[in-house]
Amino acid sequence: MTLLRGLFRSRPAALQFGLLLGLSMLLPWLMLPDAARAQGQSSAPPRALEKLVFGTNWYAQAEHGGFYQAQAEGIYRQHGLEVEIRMGGPQINGLQLLLARQMDVFMGFDFQTVKALEQDLPVVTIAASFQKDPVVLIAHPGVNRIEDLKGRPIAIGSASYNTFWPWLRTRYGFDDAQIRPYGFSVQPFIADKTLSQQGYATSEPYSVEKAGVKPVLFLLGDLGYPPYAQTIVVTRDTLARRRDALLRFVQASAEGWKRYFADPRPGNAMIMQANPQMEAGLMAHGLRKMREYGLVTGGDAARLGIMTMTEERWRQTCAFISEGRLVDAKVDCRRAYDLSVVKALRVLP
Repeated sequence: MTLLRGLFRSRPAALQFGLLLGLSMLLPWLMLPDAARAQGQSSAPPRALEKLVFGTNWYAQAEHGGFYQAQAEGIYRQHGLEVEIRMGGPQINGLQLLLARQMDVFMGFDFQTVKALEQDLPVVTIAASFQKDPVVLIAHPGVNRIEDLKGRPIAIGSASYNTFWPWLRTRYGFDDAQIRPYGFSVQPFIADKTLSQQGYATSEPYSVEKAGVKPVLFLLGDLGYPPYAQTIVVTRDTLARRRDALLRFVQASAEGWKRYFADPRPGNAMIMQANPQMEAGLMAHGLRKMREYGLVTGGDAARLGIMTMTEERWRQTCAFISEGRLVDAKVDCRRAYDLSVVKALRVLP
């Protein structure tokens, strides 16, 4: 009532009449409960969420934490997206599913995208969650430098023949006679103190440590191995038609990664829900190694933002692929990436 008396104090009669008429129309609304008034203010229907299907490269794990965090905390929804995360696995060909439009976004790898161009497949990389490939060589105590592994047996997978092994041959003089088959188990390494093996910094060293061996690790990305990892790959058609949705997806994912490093519990809970076989200890190890090596937040991401890519890094990767003759010389590696999405974003660690 004090407010009403103030409105009428010292007002001309004609103005008082107009105020009275306006208040008579406003009072019924003012007397509604707060929730009812709020509902009236937001009577416009909310914008429908735009759906995106995102396929990862393996079973749910800490290495995917930022994406699961963005889903768990509703960050994708805040950006107008309904994101379905589909786990990868050994029997899942994510690139094939992407091309068949069974998914909209795929977690890929630089060499894979460039190799796809050799087959005229219309795919392109638009962002990278890992600034370095997490691949490591794992050695026994007593090995001080990666050069010390020259001439010694090293277990690697068949796919590595066309990725990091040519780089090791060129840079350190490794020889194919050193190669031993890798069965994705650390048991041969544990049993043979002369053997080294490939692995991921975020995974295999955990199993080695549980077996009682303190491994010596050489992260190839810190030694100059150039490719990104866990990249965001789409078809060129999707990039043309749904650029805004993809920009929001990368933005929300970068925010998810930032939040995951601050408090991983929401993301980890969702990872465990998707992959009940995942060990809490392994997730903690993976997060610790991602922080230690700056896999997500280091390198160019520290100044340009999480999920970034640069022309210079891609030039290094393309030069290595070309010099190693890993694809047909006619392939234009520059078509494997598009920097327009990451240049529009900047989520600093």
